[in-house]
Amino acid sequence: MRIGDLNLKFLGHNGFLIEYLDKRIFIDPFKIPSNNKIGKADLVLITHSHYDHCSIEDISKIIKEGTEIVIPVDCQSKLNRLENVKIRIATTGIKMKAIGVNVYPFPAYNIGKKFHPKDENWMGFILKFGDVIIYHAGDTDKIPEMDFLPNLAQEGERVVALLPVSGIYVMNPEEAAEAAQIIKPYLVIPMHYGNGVVKTGEKELKDAEEFVSLCKERGINAEILEKYE
Repeated sequence: MRIGDLNLKFLGHNGFLIEYLDKRIFIDPFKIPSNNKIGKADLVLITHSHYDHCSIEDISKIIKEGTEIVIPVDCQSKLNRLENVKIRIATTGIKMKAIGVNVYPFPAYNIGKKFHPKDENWMGFILKFGDVIIYHAGDTDKIPEMDFLPNLAQEGERVVALLPVSGIYVMNPEEAAEAAQIIKPYLVIPMHYGNGVVKTGEKELKDAEEFVSLCKERGINAEILEKYE
C-alpha cells in the first residue's frame, strides 16, 4: 500500500516492511520466506522478546552490515551473537532517531491478562515519515495512553494505525475498534494474525474482517492488507 512517499507491506502476524525513499524498515519480522526475495533492512524494530516478535532466525535473514536494530532491553541477550549490526536499546516514552527516522517507543501491555505485563516495558512504535505517521501498537490491549494519540498529527499529516485484533493475547476485534475510535487515524490496518500463531485457517482472517466491519460502522477508514511474500 502506497501512502504518499511511503510504501507499507504486511508480512503476516505483527510484521511489516516500510519502504520510504531509500530506507527499508522492518517491524517484528517473523516467518520470512527462506528465498529472501524481500531484501535487506536498514532498520529493524522489535516490540518485545516473545519468539514470534523477536525471531533471531528471521532477523538474521534480513540484516546486512550496519543494520540498526531497536529493541527493548530484555531482547539484548537474544541478539548478542549477531555481528556487524548496531543494537539500540529503547525505552517507552523516550524519543530517539535511528537511520535518521524519528522513533517514539510507545507503551504496549495487557490489562487483566498475564501475557504482556506493563512492568516489562515492552512497546509499540510511532514513526514519522514526512507527512505520514505510522503507529504500530505492538502486543497490547486498549490502554489509557491511547488517549494521547489523537493529538499525533499536525495539519496536513496522516496517521496510519496498525492494531492487533486476534484476541486472547491482545485486543479482540471489538476492543481494537474501540481503540481505533479513540485514536481517530486516517487509516487503520489490522494485525496479529496471518502466520498461524494465535489461530489457523479461516479463523485468522475472520478477526481482521470483523474488525474492519466494526470500524466502518463507526465511520473509521479501515483496510486489510494482503500478506506480502
